[in-house]
Amino acid sequence: MAVLTTPSVYVVDDDVHLREALGNLFESVGIHVELFGSAAELLARPTKVCAESCLVLDIRLPGVSGLDFQNQLARLGNNIPIIFMTGHGDVPMSVRAMKAGAIDFLMKPFRDQDMLDAVSNALALDRNRRASEDELSALMGRYGSLTSREREIIALVTSGLMNKQIAGQLGVSEITVKIHRGHLMEKMGVRTLAELVKAYEALRPGLNT
Repeated sequence: MAVLTTPSVYVVDDDVHLREALGNLFESVGIHVELFGSAAELLARPTKVCAESCLVLDIRLPGVSGLDFQNQLARLGNNIPIIFMTGHGDVPMSVRAMKAGAIDFLMKPFRDQDMLDAVSNALALDRNRRASEDELSALMGRYGSLTSREREIIALVTSGLMNKQIAGQLGVSEITVKIHRGHLMEKMGVRTLAELVKAYEALRPGLNT
């Protein structure tokens, strides 16, 4: 599988002239773009995307509609930002799309600058999302390095218990708790209790699944 590491825009529209016009527009400002005539064509692409990207999607498509495709991507866990292109009669559908997570919709015909602004915003959102996911993944890796005892203690520490209380609850000495606490904070890459609480709270949704 090929791996794409440059920011990219994927255009899905069955109007070949509009596709090509958008392709030329994005290329003119140095944005990598790929063009597709249907949702199925996009899903069939073998390239893995490892950089920020967004989807410019016509709300009315042959086969799977833009709304259906949006729902399909959500079920697959694909969080790519979506900009819908819509005709005047499709405003209610566009509102539904926004409620389902689309970040923008542009009425046809739209100005080139409006499209470029929407794409710039979408790429920035995806870049921030990817950075957050990478940070959470690294945090989960650090948590995975903790021993079972350290995991018990991090949960108790971040719940607000003092070392003496934790020692009593676990049936160990207070000095033992202090040693474990020092080790787990080092492994988690934090220096203060506030940082530890923040890190653990970020992990909690994943730990509870």
